[in-house]
Amino acid sequence: MKPISATEAVAAIEAGTLTSEALVRSCLERIAERDPVVKAWVYLHPENAVKQAKAADAAKGGLLRGVPIAVKDIIDTYDMPTGHNSPIFEGKVPFGDAACVALCRTANAVIMGKTVTTEFANRHAGPTTNPHNPSHSPGGSSSGSAAAVADGHVPLGFGTQTGGSVIRPAAYCGVIGYKPTYGDFSRVGIKMQCHSVDTLGLMARTMPDIALFRGAVLKLPPVPINQDLAAPRIGFCRTPIWGDASADTQALLEATAKKLSAKGASVVDVEFAPEFADILADHGAITGFESFRNYADERLRNPGKLSPEITAVLKRGGAVTLERYVAAQRKSVAFKAHIDSMFDNVDVLLTPSAPGEAPEGLLETGDPRFNSIWTLSGNPCVTLPAGTGAKGLPLGVQLVGLRHDDERILSIAAWVAARL
Repeated sequence: MKPISATEAVAAIEAGTLTSEALVRSCLERIAERDPVVKAWVYLHPENAVKQAKAADAAKGGLLRGVPIAVKDIIDTYDMPTGHNSPIFEGKVPFGDAACVALCRTANAVIMGKTVTTEFANRHAGPTTNPHNPSHSPGGSSSGSAAAVADGHVPLGFGTQTGGSVIRPAAYCGVIGYKPTYGDFSRVGIKMQCHSVDTLGLMARTMPDIALFRGAVLKLPPVPINQDLAAPRIGFCRTPIWGDASADTQALLEATAKKLSAKGASVVDVEFAPEFADILADHGAITGFESFRNYADERLRNPGKLSPEITAVLKRGGAVTLERYVAAQRKSVAFKAHIDSMFDNVDVLLTPSAPGEAPEGLLETGDPRFNSIWTLSGNPCVTLPAGTGAKGLPLGVQLVGLRHDDERILSIAAWVAARL
């Protein structure tokens, strides 16, 4: 069976032209064929997936009726291990589901399995490869979910973002990634790294699927995507680190701005006030201070089971003083207000999803800084596949919306996608 969207699958299952069991078996066949190369899954129990599918077929209704979902392996599942890509948690099954998983089960979804994450959603990479070229990274930390969705293993996948862990891997793998407004999605049952910025995110191959998935996670009816809304006012925000973007990324963003202008959008340049030129240092201070304390148990009881990468990260975090942390928090409040003020004159910001194509090799998952800015600000973000780079790998464009105006940014993203 050719991979189909979640929206198409739900409609077909409701119409009786498809069963969840047939869909799940097709996905399992795709995984069996491709995962020896892609290596997206850390835990998969085919019999359990089919059992869930049969139950979905026997039940009636449900927003995600019978649709299989990939769950990043820092998100708790009561019937599967949650390993965090760490020997400390290898094989350990939590006592319950994360809220997002429980809500999807309520919506009659099939929890397909657990996807590879970097260690504790931080630096140390897992074995997942980029489905477009296995010698390149899929990005991280939500490596497995991005690769699984991109490669047609499942229609939907959960990721999380503390720096750039939803938007960047989605861009690298050529799918749609959505990071909601900070705090909109429950984080209960998700391994906490940094409480000030950690955000649950979604990945899919279509904008209607993002809206459907969001509805299930919020336990609300999905707001219909309107790709025919009035042409938006776009603020082209290169950010203070524009010079770190590759030539092909810069060219793509410039071309996208011109193309959307030609389609009726008004496009103006916007930039950060000078006092926020170094805002990434404040993101680093906040995340460093919090992660050092939030990983106290792992750091103190099991230091020998932590990778050198995360050990170094935590050591740097331990050097952040309370005074520096407080100063960064105060500056982040002012930064959020500054970004809010930009939306007095524009509807959406256009900015890079990542510095460039997915890096070669699997040891590094890429630079998150074009995402960390917006993770700190708390704004909703969508990355859309928009082209390819010099090596033929996907490039994305990132759209940033006003905080707590997620429904509008999803429709604007659909408007943009339809015109790219």
